[in-house]
Amino acid sequence: MKRAIFITATDTDVGKTIFSAGLVRLLDGIYWKPVQAGLDAETDTQVVQRLAELPSERIVPEAWRLRTPASPHLAAMRDGVRIDPMALQIPSVERPLIIEGAGGLMVPLTPETLLIDRIAQWNVPTVLCARTRLGTINHTLLSIEAIRHRNIPLIGVAFIGEPQPESESIIASLGAVRILGRLPRLDPLTPQTLATSFRHVFRADTFL
Repeated sequence: MKRAIFITATDTDVGKTIFSAGLVRLLDGIYWKPVQAGLDAETDTQVVQRLAELPSERIVPEAWRLRTPASPHLAAMRDGVRIDPMALQIPSVERPLIIEGAGGLMVPLTPETLLIDRIAQWNVPTVLCARTRLGTINHTLLSIEAIRHRNIPLIGVAFIGEPQPESESIIASLGAVRILGRLPRLDPLTPQTLATSFRHVFRADTFL
């Protein structure tokens, strides 16, 4: 199996799905969203497939597709099912595998198990996506501390948003973490603008 990379974020709606789309295209990889909560709108898998222009064979289907847009444990409860975290096994594939989490690190998969616990059991290299707006220092440093407390290998932090060099600098210093780059908010957001911006900011060998 080629290398797997887990994409997480400091919170929900940070932009990790957009980042995942850019990364899977940059690495010519395969995408997997293990748990999707919320099916009414375009799912994260559909967003990534559209923005990365991925053929269907480079998408691993979700292990759980839950109707309710909520924390996975709550969405599963309302759907009348229960997620089995131990059944979430990294698929064996022949390209780099980009795995996108649900929400942030401390999202419950079940009432007893957090997403970060499963990441730790996988021991998979992880990228932490963080906003650049107000509050990011606290959220990012707490997330870094939680990752390291569980001995999860951390590739680095990828910022998303407008430039905030002071925030980025203090996180790099106090968090003793590698800053991978900053993906700006793109308008329009298209496969072409994302691919161009991503190649300009990030290098494939950083992740591989």
